[in-house]
Amino acid sequence: MSARRAPPAWCQVDGVLLLDKPRGLSSNAALQRARRLYRAEKAGHSGTLDPLATGLLPCLFGEATKFGAELLDADKTYDAAIAFGETTTTGDAEGEVTERRPVAVTREEIERVLGRFRGRILQLPPMYSALKRDGRPLYAYARAGKSVPRSPRGVTIHELTLDAFEGDRLAVTVRCSKGTYVRVLAADIGRELGCGAHLAALRRSAVGRFSVVGAARLEILETLSSTALHACLRPIDALVGHLPALTLPADAAARFVNGQPVVVIAAEPIRFRVYHSDGVFLGLGERGPDGELRPRRLVRQGEKAPAARRVAQKIL
Repeated sequence: MSARRAPPAWCQVDGVLLLDKPRGLSSNAALQRARRLYRAEKAGHSGTLDPLATGLLPCLFGEATKFGAELLDADKTYDAAIAFGETTTTGDAEGEVTERRPVAVTREEIERVLGRFRGRILQLPPMYSALKRDGRPLYAYARAGKSVPRSPRGVTIHELTLDAFEGDRLAVTVRCSKGTYVRVLAADIGRELGCGAHLAALRRSAVGRFSVVGAARLEILETLSSTALHACLRPIDALVGHLPALTLPADAAARFVNGQPVVVIAAEPIRFRVYHSDGVFLGLGERGPDGELRPRRLVRQGEKAPAARRVAQKIL
């Protein structure tokens, strides 16, 4: 009997994979499938999608995980389908129906109600969520049939556009701040219209500057060679492309990567993505009122870093 072949070893992989998550998978399950394909030692994602939802899930490998907060804080854009006439335990199509009401609303009424949800609003977090109370996630209480007090949270709906309306079904585009629950938004719209509603389908089309257009699909990734897989990765600094770039000469770069501040002549803004003069991304820096640029988040350099990111040995 032949010996079982050992799985490939985990390795250092650094980069960003824009994944088009399929319906039915949790965000973590999708991430772990992608991680196994790349054999990445370290991985994370920047913003959970419910199993019901599809669309853009940025997966971060290796050193890219240090910069995930940039996307967690970014605005998100969704295409949402709202079903009128039924409310559910979870606020979406995966929950049990708790109430049914007749639907008799007009497009004009819907437009009026949508206007109430644009701008800064308050949302009551759903019981079926990962938010914690007394160390337990809210969904654990919900599954036990319990409801606990929650405080409304402020979120911003930058855009809420009516795309289509027919009978008891509404399609909208939502661009919102972090922390927004689109299924709560759907239920609140239904409540305001007096007929009840739940989220029937959801697709995330954008996270910050990144679009789902061209994002990779798991079933395609699973057919690719190692070379083709790595060609799908975006560089770490793609996560901070919204910040201005600052290039340091070799001597200043050496001090910066060792955690030391360097003097720079630069006007506002305060935060920068910082590069060595040979083009290697070093990390994020923040300039203080004294004109010194202090390291805030650094990319690992040296022999253990992939060659494409190494700072030249002469400056280390």
